[in-house]
Parts: sequence; structure tokens; C-alpha cells
Amino acid sequence: MVQYLAREGIPIIRDSVQDLLQRRGLRAIYQNPRTTVPGSPSERFPCLVELQRLTAPDQVWATDITYIPLQKGFLYLVAVVDLISRHVLSWKLSNSLDTEFCLEALEMALASGRKPQVFHSDLGCQLSSGDFVAQLKAEEIQIRWSGGGRCFDNILVE
Repeated sequence: MVQYLAREGIPIIRDSVQDLLQRRGLRAIYQNPRTTVPGSPSERFPCLVELQRLTAPDQVWATDITYIPLQKGFLYLVAVVDLISRHVLSWKLSNSLDTEFCLEALEMALASGRKPQVFHSDLGCQLSSGDFVAQLKAEEIQIRWSGGGRCFDNILVE
């Protein structure tokens, strides 16, 4: 809006534009991303990951989903990271927040022949879905989830 007004010969600062829009009850129309939609898992897995006790790669892998804003919508990026080496083991992009692209990223990481003792994530519905949990259990990997409202539990992946 500031750039548009400047082209029209009206010099104004961003704060003034925001103030004027607020006074009129106007706001920008765009979709806000929502990457962590809590799931309703039938099981609960406590967060017991203590970074001070980690000593070697492949003890704990972690994952998270982030968004990449585009002109019309978002792309979603999921990454699987080894917490000790900080190595990105796999990543996958999607234009929708479905479980499938998260499963594909997990399968890509496991295809390397490596396997963690523990897999850590937040409680997003994709990462706490029955399919995702079943894949981890089939590989005999312990599951740990961040507690609700505990943003620092998953900070190393973010």
C-alpha cells in the first residue's frame, strides 16, 4: 500500500498506513498458514528426549513441518533431522498438508540404511496419524512427542 501511494504521489510511512487501515477496520486478505493442527491420536508418547544425554548419531531423529509463502498460497516442507549431527536426512515439499508427504520423507530417511532409536516430533495431525505411528512401530523405533504448548521441545528442528 505504501508503494502504491508513493507512485500516486502521496508520501506516507508504513506505520501511518497500518494505523489508517486499523481505524477503518480493514485488513489484508490472505490465508495464514497453520502447520500444527493437533491430532487426536489413540496413543500418547511422552517427550523424554534429553539433549545432554545424546552422544552419537542416530540416537534421535526429529521432524517438523514449515511453510513457504507463495504468491497464491503456501508450499509445505517437512524435514527429518539427526539431532546430534544436525544432518538433514531427508526432506519433501507438498502443496497440501497431508500425511503422505511426511511418510515419504520418513521412508526416504530410512532408505539410507540408518535407523534411529527414537523419533521425535510435535503433535501435528500428520505426524501423530495412525499411518505415521504404524510406520515407526513397524521399524521398531521409539516415538516421542512434544507436549502441547511446549514450543522449545522441537526447537532444534525448527
